[in-house]
Amino acid sequence: MQKAKDLTKGPIFKQLLNLAIPIIGTSLMQMAYNLTDMIWLGRLGSEAVASVGSAGFYVWLGMSVLLITRVGAEVGVSQSLGKKDTEQAAKYARHSLFWALILSALLSMTAFVFADELMGVFRLSKGSVEDGAIGYLRIVSIGFIFTFINPTFQGIYNGLGNSKLPFYYLLVGLGLNIILDPLLIFGVSIFPALGTSGAAIATVIAQGIVFIIFIIRFVIKKEIIQPEFRNFKLSKKITKSIFKLGSPVAMESTLFAVFALILARMITKWGDMPIAVQSVGAQIEALSWMTSSGFATALGSFTGQNFGAKNWERIRKGYFTTLGIGVFMGTLTTIAFFVFGRQIFSLFLKEPEALQMGITYLKILAVSQIFMIIEIITRGAFNGIGRTIPPSIIGIVFTGARVPAGYILSSAKLLGMLGIWWAISLSSVVKGIVSLSWFLTVLRNKSGRPRKNILLCLIPNRMRQQMTVNKK
Repeated sequence: MQKAKDLTKGPIFKQLLNLAIPIIGTSLMQMAYNLTDMIWLGRLGSEAVASVGSAGFYVWLGMSVLLITRVGAEVGVSQSLGKKDTEQAAKYARHSLFWALILSALLSMTAFVFADELMGVFRLSKGSVEDGAIGYLRIVSIGFIFTFINPTFQGIYNGLGNSKLPFYYLLVGLGLNIILDPLLIFGVSIFPALGTSGAAIATVIAQGIVFIIFIIRFVIKKEIIQPEFRNFKLSKKITKSIFKLGSPVAMESTLFAVFALILARMITKWGDMPIAVQSVGAQIEALSWMTSSGFATALGSFTGQNFGAKNWERIRKGYFTTLGIGVFMGTLTTIAFFVFGRQIFSLFLKEPEALQMGITYLKILAVSQIFMIIEIITRGAFNGIGRTIPPSIIGIVFTGARVPAGYILSSAKLLGMLGIWWAISLSSVVKGIVSLSWFLTVLRNKSGRPRKNILLCLIPNRMRQQMTVNKK
């Protein structure tokens, strides 16, 4: 049985890096599922990409709801370990998995039964695009229980300070998805050519195998903690705590998906191709988003344990260390989007019009990459101290502002469709600035450091010294 890691002592940078790298790898694998689909489906044309991209909004919506149990597990387990209470950590693990099962089952039934109505929201072109989207959503909804519970397992492991094991398990699923995608999409030997449905089946099979591995290793083998599901008794207190910790994050992410859906519907005014471009562009940006989310999750677990141990100075150092890493990554991403946009986007779509549109999309996103990463990392720090509401308020307010901003900017003669993409990018800039300012205020209040008067900093040293003497 492997031990949970104590993050309340030891070298900060090394601990964050050791915890973050497997999480980033896991996140990139989740992104690779989608990228693999997009790369292979791109060979079928932009219509297939538009179908899967549209249906993917509802998968994203479901993942947002299940953040309740993932965040609840990460924060609850890590803070319990910081207090050296392993039984409490086990209770959080049991309850998070129970509610993940309930929520994912409800989402699965809803998506399967109402697939036609859900895809009708996008007003896609009748025929192959709309039919492909409906078929894809129905198939992936069958595997929602696997797709949505696996991240909760991952959250438990992250809270315990062991992010390597879920990385290995998800690597198996990714390898299987990479193998099955071309076989089921195009048809090879005994495998029929199923198009978009083949991509959905490959994803369900891969996620199902990962789920089985988690069941064997965590539940049966008890490799990292004694979950003792035989002792499970629903606790109102633990349930309330999980939903209190996870609901603000889930609500924000859910509304984020809803706002994105509204913007996607707005952009269909210019046809199906912009939907395909935006779907591919979102997957490309996910490289930056997933990497920073990995560091944010690592910071959340690190902060959670130190919060339980009431070590605010270590929390402060961990935050600034992670922030420095994030700004460096954001700078590299910005340069890549500006300089290598054509090369990056041509991996997915070859059609000249779609390619040119994609290059423009990446340049607009490049403006906000550093700020987006700052916001994500700061969210991890807030989650670690159990204050999930502030970043959720910021996210809901300014992500929601994308809708009216997109409407106004796209109505302008000079911007048109690009106004929607500019609304997305500029809102990320604002979110990053506000998030950073808010958390720095929390650190000043909690760490016991005296607040600096900004006006006094503008006064020469000799004058300040004289003012101090006069007061005495």
